[in-house]
Amino acid sequence: MYHRFEENKYPSTNIRIDMFRKHLDIIKNSKFEFYHPKDFENNFDKPKKEKKILITIDDAFKSFYENAWPILKKDKIPFLLFVSTKPVGNKGYMTWDEIREIEKSGFGVIGHHSHSHDYLIDKKYHEFVTDIKKADKIFLNEIGYIPSLFSYPFGEYSKEMSDYISRNFNISFGQHSGVIDINKERYELPRFPINEKYGQLKRFNSILNYFPLEYKSLKPSEKKLNNQKNPPDFSVEFFKEQKNLRNISCYSNEGDKWEKTNISIKENKLLVKFREPFAPRRGRINCSLNDEGKWRWFGTQFTIANEAK
Repeated sequence: MYHRFEENKYPSTNIRIDMFRKHLDIIKNSKFEFYHPKDFENNFDKPKKEKKILITIDDAFKSFYENAWPILKKDKIPFLLFVSTKPVGNKGYMTWDEIREIEKSGFGVIGHHSHSHDYLIDKKYHEFVTDIKKADKIFLNEIGYIPSLFSYPFGEYSKEMSDYISRNFNISFGQHSGVIDINKERYELPRFPINEKYGQLKRFNSILNYFPLEYKSLKPSEKKLNNQKNPPDFSVEFFKEQKNLRNISCYSNEGDKWEKTNISIKENKLLVKFREPFAPRRGRINCSLNDEGKWRWFGTQFTIANEAK
C-alpha cells in the first residue's frame, strides 16, 4: 500500500520515486508476478498455487499521477487506485479527467475510498452510510459505475461498518499488515504499508517473501474498542495442519509501546494477554512464525475511537 510519491515533507505516507522504481524492479526480477486487481477480485475464492503481488495506492494524490503513473503506464503494471470523491480536483489531488485516464487504461483499476475520507468510525452509523452513498452517486456520475473494491479510510472499521461494506462491495481492505490468503476475511484484508521508514530495500525484500499465517478464526470480530473492551480478549484458532506453532512471536503496541506480547499456545490456538489498554488512536498486534524456514505473518489493527454523540 502506497500513498504519496516524492512528497518528501510527509515521510510517514511518502515514498521516494527512486525507491519506488527499485521496488518494482525487485518484483520484476523475482519469481512473483503483478496481480491485476480484477483477476484478484474474480478469483479470490479459488485456491492459489502461487503468490502474486497486488499494488494498491490510496487517496489519489497528484504526486501519484505526476511521479508514479508514468512509470506504471510505461510497463503497463496493474494497480488499484482508491479514490475519495470529496478531495478530487482540490490542490494536491488528482482531477476526474486524470482518474478517468487511469480507469480507461485497462491495467489501472479504480477503488472506492469513501466520500470525505473522514474518521468515519467516529461518526454515527447513518452518517457513515450517507458518506458512502454520496460517493456512490459521484462515482456513477463521473466514471459511470460504483467501484466494487473498497478501502477503509485510515484502515479503521467497526463490525457494523464492515457488515455494511460486505453487503455493498465485493472486497475491502484495511491497513493492518499481512499476507492475503483464501481464508482471510474478504472484507478486512491486510496490506503492507510502504513509506520512507518501512519501504527500505531490506524490509521490502522481506515482506515480498513472507507467506500467509493462515487461521480458522480470529476474535474479537469487533475491531472498534471502547473503554470496557480495551484491551480486548484476543485469540486466534489455527488450522490443525499448521506446524511449528510454538515458534510464533508477537509484538503489540499497547500503552503506546512496541514490545513483545504475552502469548500462550493451547493445541492449535493462540491466546494473548495484553499488558495494558491500547492508547488512542490505534492498537496493533503483529505475529510471525518461522515455519521450517518459511516466515509466515499476520497482523490486526484495533481502533480506539471517539464515540459519536
